[in-house]
Amino acid sequence: MSEDGPSDDKKMPLLDHLVELRKRLLYCIGFFVLAFLVSFHFAEHIFQFLIRPLAHVMEGRADARMIFTALHEAFFTYIKVAFFAAISLSFPMMASQVWMFVAPGLYRNERKAFLPFLVATPVMFIAGAALVYYFIFPAAWHFLLQFQTPGGEGTLPIQVEPKVDQYLSLSMQLIFAFGLAFEMPVGLLLMIRTGILSVDSLVRKRRYAIVLAFIVAAVLTPPDPLSQIGLAVPLIALYEISILIGRVIEKRRAEAEAAEGMAT
Repeated sequence: MSEDGPSDDKKMPLLDHLVELRKRLLYCIGFFVLAFLVSFHFAEHIFQFLIRPLAHVMEGRADARMIFTALHEAFFTYIKVAFFAAISLSFPMMASQVWMFVAPGLYRNERKAFLPFLVATPVMFIAGAALVYYFIFPAAWHFLLQFQTPGGEGTLPIQVEPKVDQYLSLSMQLIFAFGLAFEMPVGLLLMIRTGILSVDSLVRKRRYAIVLAFIVAAVLTPPDPLSQIGLAVPLIALYEISILIGRVIEKRRAEAEAAEGMAT
């Protein structure tokens, strides 16, 4: 077998492919169900972790609390918490199963090209989620709470009493928005690595990318400037980093092609 050939010289019959796919899917489903059950057991603790930034911002208020207005609301909120947590926990396992299904059909150089991007995907998602949790949440909640009013003679106070389901929806929207947005350099570098994109095209389209970053931030985040700027600026920075790393990838590819040309 050639060093650059597929890992299996024999072509696998279609039925064997389907059996292998079924096995990988069962592993994914089984791990997701297990992760969901574990996450539901700890759903209250996970939710308390999610509301900690809001609790710090509201610290000192005697009437600070969260409410639910339907009898089933808290229960279904914990269901959603467990679902989101199970997706996050099971994603690396699912990605590894996809890789184990696809990798045997790839050439060695293709496996070497794709594996780093597969590893980088969860790392970049966690980086985006950490950014929004530790930096964007406190700033955004502090900004939004400024719209409360104490009231006075002839007026009524306007005070926030966050609902548990609405807070979960908003926080998960931001977490997934930042996490998915941070996958941008993974996709760009993969396209550069496979030759679909070039660094020169990214440089030429830089101004459009900056505008698009602010549009994406406006669509994916709540209508407050802190969240939008907090997403747009990292996107632009990641775009520039992709250009720098892309230059290294193209340089190495050119050197490898030159060396191969000299060898022949």
